[in-house]
Amino acid sequence: MSIGFIGLGIMGESMSENLIKKSGQTVYVYDVDKSKIEKLVDKGAKAAQGIEYIAKNCDVIFSMVPKSEHVRMVAKELIPHLREGQIWVDMSTIEPDVSMEIAKEVQNKGAVMLDAPVVKSKAAAISGTLGIYVGGDKEAYERVKHYLSCMGSNIIYLGSNGMGLNMKIIHNMLVAQIQNSVNEMFVFAKSLGMNLNDVVDAISYGGGQNFYLDTKHKAIINKDFTTAFSVANMHKDVNIAFNMMKNLGLNLKGFNLVKDIYDRAVENYSDKDFSATYLIVSNEVGDGEENEA
Repeated sequence: MSIGFIGLGIMGESMSENLIKKSGQTVYVYDVDKSKIEKLVDKGAKAAQGIEYIAKNCDVIFSMVPKSEHVRMVAKELIPHLREGQIWVDMSTIEPDVSMEIAKEVQNKGAVMLDAPVVKSKAAAISGTLGIYVGGDKEAYERVKHYLSCMGSNIIYLGSNGMGLNMKIIHNMLVAQIQNSVNEMFVFAKSLGMNLNDVVDAISYGGGQNFYLDTKHKAIINKDFTTAFSVANMHKDVNIAFNMMKNLGLNLKGFNLVKDIYDRAVENYSDKDFSATYLIVSNEVGDGEENEA
């Protein structure tokens, strides 16, 4: 058994490193940035000459790339060389309908494609404690579950192709709205002249405590928006969700507001952490904080 991993970016680098350490299999790695390949070769990986090489030499293939167009590019090079029994696990966050379309092409080759997007950020990728949402053939999922457990501590099978991605999109739809509520609450509290650290402590005594208040309040207070998950990435996911809702005929007004905030935030804060949307919200009340970033 040999494993291939395509896409060695912010998340993929650490995810593949955990496969190298824990899977007990030979792991071939590929990225368009050759320096990233070399870095992982130093940690025990084998260098792949390209995506075609991975298709021809690996039984299980993982990919982690930014957008649908990148998954399509991988598919274009990968699918012609797939064979019966191979499993391709795409862990990218893309439009579910794109993934399902590609999965059908993979099936026509006798191989199987799973969608398995992840939640949590770089720190969890490093520690191997990601959450992983899986859609696709259940038997194939059972065959690769051990390898997924090298990268994540919470793995859930959700059904047919596209269901893992559906789950990721609704998860991030909720996250974007929670973060926006945190942003608005901070603007309100600051306008009342309250100490924001005291506010965070006080909320922890009640039902308003949440992960994004606990983990993002220091970024907001200190205006240190070092990226764990970028505005650009959340903007992508918010717009995928918006388009899916539109296709379903849903008009969810709270989410429409959040989409507008991310559409504006991506213009100036694309590479900052998504909590930098606070700067958009605070600027709307005229306190000038947006200009301080």
